[in-house]
Amino acid sequence: MVRPPLTPEDRERGARLGALLREARGTRGMAEVAVASGVSVDALRKIEAGRVPTPALFTVAALATALGLSLDALVSDVQPPPAPADRQVS
Repeated sequence: MVRPPLTPEDRERGARLGALLREARGTRGMAEVAVASGVSVDALRKIEAGRVPTPALFTVAALATALGLSLDALVSDVQPPPAPADRQVS
């Protein structure tokens, strides 16, 4: 199966996810979060840097749990804001 190339929107979402995880980690070390989540330090580093813009759902869920984040809130924070309507519907 050939995977379609990532879009700029995919990359932007990945960068936002990485930033949110990095912020939630705060002063905790990467190794501490990696152990708590079962995700390798290398994978966590790549996700936080935006180098893995589309990590697996179970990886994101494990990191969210380890960081005390709601998966629903994390997903909504990562989504881009809705585009403004070009015209109003009457």
